Amino acid sequence: MLKQGFKWMFLILGTIIGAGYASGRELWQFFGEESGLALLLFTVIFIICCNVIMIISFQLKTNQFYPLLIEVFGKRWAFLYDSLIIFYLFSTTVIMIAGGGATLETFQLPYWLGIMTFSLLIILVFIKGIQGMLSINSYIMPVLVIGLISVLLFFILKSQHVLDIDWHHQHNWSSGFTFTALNILPLVAVLTTIGNEIKTKVEIHIASIGSGLLIGGLSFVYNESLLQVSDLLPDYEIPLFAIMKSFPFFMLIIMSVLLLVAIYTTAVSGILGLTTRFRRSENTALWKMAIIFVIIMIPFTKLGFSKLIAVLYPLYGMVNLFLLAALLIYPIRNIYKN
Repeated sequence: MLKQGFKWMFLILGTIIGAGYASGRELWQFFGEESGLALLLFTVIFIICCNVIMIISFQLKTNQFYPLLIEVFGKRWAFLYDSLIIFYLFSTTVIMIAGGGATLETFQLPYWLGIMTFSLLIILVFIKGIQGMLSINSYIMPVLVIGLISVLLFFILKSQHVLDIDWHHQHNWSSGFTFTALNILPLVAVLTTIGNEIKTKVEIHIASIGSGLLIGGLSFVYNESLLQVSDLLPDYEIPLFAIMKSFPFFMLIIMSVLLLVAIYTTAVSGILGLTTRFRRSENTALWKMAIIFVIIMIPFTKLGFSKLIAVLYPLYGMVNLFLLAALLIYPIRNIYKN
């Protein structure tokens, strides 16, 4: 039970900690100064939403996200959000493949060869189906989280920065809602694929509370670190590298690898959401569908990586506020209905 709970927790973290998050770009875009309350709100709302999504998935024994959308919105609105999630998963996975190719380029690999290598690695995970992805997350995510936390805490200790919150100045509190909304959509897509594998509600509580506290704490430390180098951020495509400016070169290489891993886990999550949504039979091999989606996506990778993040993420954050509200209201509505 505890092992299963941790497995779902790493699945959640693997879905959230992608290129945008791990690089610091996503956090800086939403938070920054006077964001302590916003990050606290994000942590609490994130835990509630993960819990609601997993409980609905558990009750409906889902293996993809459309049944949850019908349950939460009804058939009329479910179709709209179904289309939105499909487009979101497709576009963000394209971004991740492009980012993976660009990152491998820094290791002296031609861009097109980097794209092909990264795409092949995504497909290989699905040879063992969903279990393949869960296994990868169980090994990769602890290393990624520990690596990020270690670098950030070392930087804070080195700069002698005191972690505190001025509760009298919290003008950016509303970002807690928009940032959560941004991350809810991929969670819906991924967590609904394991609804028929969850055995007890205890697993759900372990996964939702554990992932919420981890991602909330990491986000707070990361945001505080970025504030210390805010004057350098305009000169860096990847904000994390501004933090690591004074670190040894080998640490830069290690974090580049961890960023690549973060890109990879998000790309795999996106493909998982798409393949399970369009799979018509349990006998259909996920890796074959993964090949089809990756082949379709590769031509779109020529679009700009950072430009797509800057435009798409805030847009989805605002649109998904409706989904966030629906998930938060669902338990109350369900009690009233019963």
